[in-house]
Amino acid sequence: MKRWFVAAGLAAAVAAVLFAWSDRRIRESSRDRIFDRLEDVPERPVGLVLGTAAKVADGRDNLFFRYRVRAAAELFRAGKIRYLLVSGDNGRASYDETADMRDALMALGVPAEAIYRDHAGFRTLDSVIRCKRVFGQEAVTIVSQRFHNERALYIARSEGMDAVAYCARDVSVRASPLTYVREYFARAMALCDVHLLRRPPRYLGERVRIG
Repeated sequence: MKRWFVAAGLAAAVAAVLFAWSDRRIRESSRDRIFDRLEDVPERPVGLVLGTAAKVADGRDNLFFRYRVRAAAELFRAGKIRYLLVSGDNGRASYDETADMRDALMALGVPAEAIYRDHAGFRTLDSVIRCKRVFGQEAVTIVSQRFHNERALYIARSEGMDAVAYCARDVSVRASPLTYVREYFARAMALCDVHLLRRPPRYLGERVRIG
């Protein structure tokens, strides 16, 4: 039993070091390419909006979704981007993050012809790599909350993309604690995917032209 506790303690210590190292590496790698102020964002042809559910489990609006879509619309209205690529999960007919994002953007005044949908953005890695390999975009502005943008930028840079990011308004830790806890695991997995597994997107498919 004592050996088991020692082993468990060592495993926990290693995991803590890994999470801390992953977090620091991803934060530092994105520092010069992430923007909070709209006026500071450089122009890019396309904004990549990372998907999330429009509603949370109890039916309330998902604030991550609301703020993310609002930030994307701000970029478009300011002329910082010409098109929006909304990328999310559409793994079953009854669940389509891309349709929800499109509809929300249109309600904010973005015309339908400026919105393209990536139905196979099942993970952040899928969304970013498909943006380049399927939709042909190398210079993009990624739109999400800061913690998510940092990880997406790390993946984009590993793909050789000229990506920047615009940060949507954050949601408090109190409102969604599991999201922030899960991010530590996601960052460690992102480094593993990029450097060890070299994991490809679940689907690629034919090229799609934007514009």
